[in-house]
Amino acid sequence: MAHASIKSSYAKLAERLNRFPQGAPPSDLLFAILRVLFDEKEAELVSLLPIKPFRAERAALAWRTSPSEAKKTLDELASRALLIDTERDGETTYCLPPPMAGFFEFSMMRMRSDLDQKALAELFYQYLNVEEDFIKSLFTDGDTQLGRVFVQEPMLPKEAAFLDKEARSSVREPSPADNALLVLDYERASEVIKTASHIGVGMCYCRHKMTHLGRACDAPLDICMTFNSSAESLTRHGHARAVGVSECMGLLDTAYERGLVQFGENVQRRVNFICNCCGCCCEALVAQRRFGLLHPVHTTNYMPSIAIERCAGCGMCVDACPVEAVALVSAEDPRRPKRRKAEVREDSCLGCGLCVRACPTGALSLRARAERVFTPVDSTHRAVLMAIERGKLQNLVFDNGALSSHRAMAAILGVILRLPPVKRLMASEQMRSKYLVRLLSTVKA
Repeated sequence: MAHASIKSSYAKLAERLNRFPQGAPPSDLLFAILRVLFDEKEAELVSLLPIKPFRAERAALAWRTSPSEAKKTLDELASRALLIDTERDGETTYCLPPPMAGFFEFSMMRMRSDLDQKALAELFYQYLNVEEDFIKSLFTDGDTQLGRVFVQEPMLPKEAAFLDKEARSSVREPSPADNALLVLDYERASEVIKTASHIGVGMCYCRHKMTHLGRACDAPLDICMTFNSSAESLTRHGHARAVGVSECMGLLDTAYERGLVQFGENVQRRVNFICNCCGCCCEALVAQRRFGLLHPVHTTNYMPSIAIERCAGCGMCVDACPVEAVALVSAEDPRRPKRRKAEVREDSCLGCGLCVRACPTGALSLRARAERVFTPVDSTHRAVLMAIERGKLQNLVFDNGALSSHRAMAAILGVILRLPPVKRLMASEQMRSKYLVRLLSTVKA
């Protein structure tokens, strides 16, 4: 009977997690992970929390307890990075982050004695790398994904024009027909660092996990970057180390030199994380290799261009590419039949620029992609798009009384009303709301 009760608590928590646009398919492995991170009572309590940010009073209503008791529990969960707590004007707002990028990673961002990280690493590996349902759900459902790649800025052409927010407000979006390569502010990791309200650096979850399995590479561990509200919470509770702009920029340079890919949150504003990823340990890059045709990762707006006459066929670009998007093929040179040349598989290429850095002859350079890659404006915009594409929009709007918050509803509807007509129709069909249908019908296509 006790076993059934425990499983019931974790099953409820799994159902709660699956209200996120990016869910966590239930399985025995997921329940085992949740048992390491939450005790039975905590699992039951967290399963009752909204998916949108909330205050202690809201949790107290759901838990039928006092606000002070609720706050004590919420603060304990936040101290273990199971919740993110944000303090502003003397008030604390809480939210349960999704499993990824969220509390799965946070559990491994520092060495801890309060849980068995080796056992947890083995469970994560089985759930993400062997079972596959979660990783497919996370990276291949829908058109809008959680993360995107940042270009290695030193590899951009010298003639590239960099536009900040103010400059690009008066300039149309660049197109492949432009002679100059325009680089927008949100496409640069350096700009994320320089404009963040808070910066934290923690241990790389992926390589830490693989260390416990004896499979980690020698890339730096303490190089996982968090920003803004996430960094403020994680550094306050000791899960990440607070750093300044100068130190973080130095770490970014180290990541460039070590051939790591900058994989960050897929938003233009207030990016919360940038991981510095290797091709062997990082789940996002592993997913790109396995499911590349399904576009699990949003690429940069750039693509390598090869000057064949300068390509020596050395293969250094092939070795540098973390997703096997570069290959050596016959140069079809009748005078030198054994000569080889590099070839880029555009449908798999991240546009990160690592191959450009690795090329010893300067045969590789970055050019604009044929079509620009769409990046959601902020986390609300991305969440709404992901929810629509995955059939979960109703979870955002009708979530544990979320309609009582006019600001929350206004934010969601504001995003919906700015969507292209096809996605507005998808939203309307999912909601089955006469109010929303009427509202959407007033917006001209």
